Amino acid sequence: MRRIKLEIAYDGTSYHGWQIQPGELTVEAVVNRALSELLQEEVTVIGASRTDSGVHAKGNVAVFDTDTRIPAEKICYAINQHLPWDIRVQSSIEVSESFHPRKVKSKKSYEYSILNRSISLPTDRLYSYFLYYDLDVKLMQEAAGYLIGKHDFKSFCSVKTQALDTVREIYSLKVEKVGYMIRINVTGNGFLYNMVRIITGTLIEVGRGVLAPNDMDKILKGLDRGLAGPTAPAHGLTLVSIEYDMDI
Repeated sequence: MRRIKLEIAYDGTSYHGWQIQPGELTVEAVVNRALSELLQEEVTVIGASRTDSGVHAKGNVAVFDTDTRIPAEKICYAINQHLPWDIRVQSSIEVSESFHPRKVKSKKSYEYSILNRSISLPTDRLYSYFLYYDLDVKLMQEAAGYLIGKHDFKSFCSVKTQALDTVREIYSLKVEKVGYMIRINVTGNGFLYNMVRIITGTLIEVGRGVLAPNDMDKILKGLDRGLAGPTAPAHGLTLVSIEYDMDI
């Protein structure tokens, strides 16, 4: 038995998230089916990040066990022939049988895109959140600084979370504007349910003047979801990468 690690990119528009759900089209279900067809054996992948409905990915990670003799590095090319156009495996390598993508220490990076102009662009509608009112990026950058480091992010977590420990560490949080597009890039050791989207929604409130940058400190210390801003829509969010800091 061998364990294969996949790096998977997908457009989440047509999917009800990553994780298998009864009666719903999900990325995990499609990948399982394609692998089972290719390898002629029942395959069930273990995913690293259970992205929500509508969220995109450039580098989600999943592993599966197989008896196939196909060279590990060739599986990505073969499986893509069985996948729809909006899911593509970027790479495939063999890893230790003990490697688990959610239990090994990692660094995750997300990007949230905001189209900030007076009129929307149809070509960007599926991959960015359109806001017609001006956002003050400098204020958003100042506010982002309060979230860098190790904190209890209970205020920035959905009340539906099942996590018992809401402490996470953010290594970097950048807000940049190029043309009409504002990009929020965040890297951390892990993220709570809807955490990046709630951070984004709160930064938007700062950018539009509803909140002051130093309110972020009060929100963090308040440990109350009701203090933070709204949850930004899923379609503006992309899981960029998951990096593991060990030899797998």
